[in-house]
Amino acid sequence: MSSSKDRQNAIKKLKTLCLAPKIDPKVFREKIEKTFANPLLPNRIDWTEREFGGVMSDVLMPEVYSSKRIMLYVHGGSFVGGSRTAWRSFCASLAHASSCRLVVPEFRLAPPYQYPSSLEDVQSVFRAVYTEEQIARSLDADSSDAMPEIIIAADGSGASIALALVLSLKGKYRDVIKEVVLFSPWLDMSTESKHLSAKKAADDIYTADALRRAVEFYTYPQNRANPLVSPLLADNQSLRDFPATYIQMGEKELFLDDAERFQSRLADNGVECLLDVWPDMMPCFQMADDCLSESHLAIEKVGHMITGRDSRRNESDTNIHIVLEKSLNGF
Repeated sequence: MSSSKDRQNAIKKLKTLCLAPKIDPKVFREKIEKTFANPLLPNRIDWTEREFGGVMSDVLMPEVYSSKRIMLYVHGGSFVGGSRTAWRSFCASLAHASSCRLVVPEFRLAPPYQYPSSLEDVQSVFRAVYTEEQIARSLDADSSDAMPEIIIAADGSGASIALALVLSLKGKYRDVIKEVVLFSPWLDMSTESKHLSAKKAADDIYTADALRRAVEFYTYPQNRANPLVSPLLADNQSLRDFPATYIQMGEKELFLDDAERFQSRLADNGVECLLDVWPDMMPCFQMADDCLSESHLAIEKVGHMITGRDSRRNESDTNIHIVLEKSLNGF
């Protein structure tokens, strides 16, 4: 386990993700880039950039991956900061652990681009990825199933956008989403949220003042109870055919009780949801892998959960590719 000093260093790093009440959004973005951007990617991950639906995106590909599986990752950053560059190293580790290709879109950020700009960008990327994956699967002679498997993953404020994407999808588009993976999700941005309305609510990373400011930049007060902003408030009909969901959080998170309520709501609607709470951890601890041993273990656990399905498939379904044998959709 990590020492108290390691934990302090992790908190110092992760506080960069908190939009302090007086910091300029431009300075906030620059601090995130300086703190998290790393030109060296782990595990010999292959990185390229591509445009999906008009949105520039990272494509991260491990040496060994499942040709059937692809992950769409929506980064956090308090709706105001973050980028595919800053999240590249973390997402590379996630791609490696999950043995799947991973797409990180450069969606538009508040305050110049308020809701629904970020959601529209992510929707465009999803549609483009879905179409290309479906075509690639249909042309694969070794495949018995033309439908791709898409995993939606996100952290922090990105979880609000990612869940809005899932809630906005119907029929075959939702059916291809096999799992939703969330790290420290923001689930209730409404004016009724006890965390946003409290004067002194805080955890190791976020304060109520910072959360309120982030949401004020993102959308106007009357829209904050919209389920596409506050997924916790989605109606039962929208949740009945929701994909299986895995939520990983630290024990000391301000939003932990929101996640417990979301898990309960999904369970009430017959949806599998695992809430995995790590003792003594802070929000987004997975992104402090240079400080915490728990960060590595947490990502490995996500990877084992995702790849565990492979062992249950028919062995005749050849779905493991080497990175040099890139699939027909250009990845």
